[in-house]
Amino acid sequence: MRYASALFELALAEKKLPAVEKDLSRFNALLEGSSDLQRLVDSPVFSADDQSRAVGAILTKAKITGLVGNFIRVVARNRRLFAMNGMLGAFRKLLADHRGEASADVTVAKALSAAQTKELKAALNSVVGKDVAINATVDPSLLGGMIVKVGSRQIDTSLRTRLSSLKLALKEVG
Repeated sequence: MRYASALFELALAEKKLPAVEKDLSRFNALLEGSSDLQRLVDSPVFSADDQSRAVGAILTKAKITGLVGNFIRVVARNRRLFAMNGMLGAFRKLLADHRGEASADVTVAKALSAAQTKELKAALNSVVGKDVAINATVDPSLLGGMIVKVGSRQIDTSLRTRLSSLKLALKEVG
């Protein structure tokens, strides 16, 4: 949270929140799209120098510069790349709070279409009472349905959870 707060404060002071948000989203897409990059970030086997060089090359190729480029380089040098997903989430939460939005973490079995996202956003807006920013992640192990977290509330309609509940109920009966 410290790293995310520092980046948010710098971006706010320099009036670069939209650019920082865009660059962080691009880096997050790179992370999610590459198992090799994810392994580099998560593995303690790589030294700080190895991680810094590799991430530096990736940032240069992706043309992620300025605050976000420097931020990610500092994170790599400090051996905190493994916490990058948490930092991205914390930054999004700070940004949503700043905009007066609520943030919803949505986990789905397969990616939502634009129409589904729009419908979900409208439903969440009416329940929460303010604009809701959706952070969607895909987890095929859910089998179907979704898990929605807004603040401290969680709604789990996943098929995996329903099957687990049914299995437990059958064990109690039999």
